[in-house]
Amino acid sequence: FAELHAAVPGLPLASSRVLPGIVLRRDFAAYCPADGELRALLVTESLRPALTAPGVEFVVDSEGQYQASLRWITRRTETLMKRLQSNNVKLLLSSAKQEEVVIYYAKLYGVSVVECLSSEEMALISEITGVSPYVPFGDNMDREITETAVVTFCQPLLLVSKRCVHIGFSSVCAFQPHCLILCGPVDGVNEQHASALQEAFTMLQQLFKTVDQ
Repeated sequence: FAELHAAVPGLPLASSRVLPGIVLRRDFAAYCPADGELRALLVTESLRPALTAPGVEFVVDSEGQYQASLRWITRRTETLMKRLQSNNVKLLLSSAKQEEVVIYYAKLYGVSVVECLSSEEMALISEITGVSPYVPFGDNMDREITETAVVTFCQPLLLVSKRCVHIGFSSVCAFQPHCLILCGPVDGVNEQHASALQEAFTMLQQLFKTVDQ
């Protein structure tokens, strides 16, 4: 329930509504409008490649080596973004904060980016889409990207002064997510209404479990 409702203070209760899909309460790190069905990739780490494996020390002996390392990172990042574009991946959903070089090439190749998603949000998206997070890089840059989710729409959403991300997914299960936009004059009222609704949904779940048995 926490990931499927958004409380908006400063508006009358009558402004409350139900929206298809999910609402992520953060802004795009990069937004590239795209029409029609598109693909989304889930990641849990930065797409900027590391120069060494974890626990391995990387020693730079000169400014030239350092600059060469930066150019290598830039080329690898651009190569991955090109591959995302060629696989019709237009949306990157990340639990990690992405580096500036990733955001730069995402904008260049038409990939929208939403970062710093919570583990609960990532788990919900995985449940809806049946897709696991993608593990980037490694030695094989030509590995096919298969773990992508189908997105029916992706757009900004303004809730009073808060910029959010509104996404519709093609669900692989019977669960068709909808998000409740719960409006009220102040936070306290919204919290009371949200708590009452959550208790009502819990009661309905228990009721239907009893009927099923």
